[in-house]
Amino acid sequence: MNFNLTTEQQAIRDGIFEVCKPFDEAYWLDRDRNGGFPLDFHKAIADAGYLGICMPEEYGGSGLGILDAAIMVQAISESGAGMSGVSAIHMNIFGLNPVVIYGTQEQKQRILPPLIAGKEKACFAVTEPNTGLNTTQLKTFAKKEGDRYIVNGRKVWISTAQVTEKMLLLARTTPLEECKNPTDGLSLFYTDLDRRYIDVVEIEKLGRKAVDSNELFIDNLPVPECDLIGKEGDGFRSILHSINPERALAAAGAIGLGRVALKRAAKYAGERIVFNRPIGMNQGVQHPLAKCWMELEAANLMVMNAAWRYDQGLPCGAESNAAKYLAGESGFHACETAVLTHGGFGYAKEYHVERYFRESMLLRIAPISIQLVMCYIAEKVLGLPRSY
Repeated sequence: MNFNLTTEQQAIRDGIFEVCKPFDEAYWLDRDRNGGFPLDFHKAIADAGYLGICMPEEYGGSGLGILDAAIMVQAISESGAGMSGVSAIHMNIFGLNPVVIYGTQEQKQRILPPLIAGKEKACFAVTEPNTGLNTTQLKTFAKKEGDRYIVNGRKVWISTAQVTEKMLLLARTTPLEECKNPTDGLSLFYTDLDRRYIDVVEIEKLGRKAVDSNELFIDNLPVPECDLIGKEGDGFRSILHSINPERALAAAGAIGLGRVALKRAAKYAGERIVFNRPIGMNQGVQHPLAKCWMELEAANLMVMNAAWRYDQGLPCGAESNAAKYLAGESGFHACETAVLTHGGFGYAKEYHVERYFRESMLLRIAPISIQLVMCYIAEKVLGLPRSY
């Protein structure tokens, strides 16, 4: 096996670092302090052609794979943008895979080009307040009336809903009690986030202030029948084409975050003089940093394996979940160690590592929790009885 990046993949990595240069750590520190969606960053990524990295060329994309997108996402995070930068463009990269796979020709032509060009932004409206990751129990309901659906319900932890024009919405179209299987009766829509029918309420949170998280209150939202993606009732199967890429790409972001934190920590350890010597001479400082490097590199191999398997059409559920767990944990440990290496200055915003540390907590929780990853591996890989 050749674990080196190809010439084209290295060009993606180099190109992203070049695009990210104007958006330095001072830029992201300001966004972290004051909020405000990074529209100029989103535009720069779109103008450079990277938003469509996984989209078909016939609609303006690059026709590349999730592996290439993972390299891109990792570089964005590693540039110092962290998860604020990644989350600003995350959904636009992977989220519309169901449209690519199940959408009609008319839908693809209508939906994909403006997203790729950065003229439209979309959010991922799946999670609900009382169901979490138990997706089959969704309560949001889309009732068919003539040539449209009327949608009512609530969604939560919907990133970028303050600034997006569109949403990929999962809702029930058949009551759960009338379905043979719990996964039946869910339908997927790509439609307008019409604020006449949807209240978007921002959630204040620990980190990533630049990218909003929200609760949506949907009241009689009319959705045209032409916005239904795939067949009515097949939404759960359709959404699976977003889940594994989402986990692999989130994991790639975690690796990049850990790497930039580790780089700053190593630089500080080499320059900070205490008791007439750099603190980096002390094994008590060296060894935790060395351990973080090894953990990040090991996790990165699983990330790339998961993304590669998805691109090859191979089963990748176990790999994607494991990648998310390993990268989330190693990224968190690297950011935590970076703060501790800086000592008191690690608590100061001007050294940036406290921001990385706060952002790293997100990747231990979302898009799937540590505990549910373990449940998945125990059941699907080890053959143990389902525990929930």
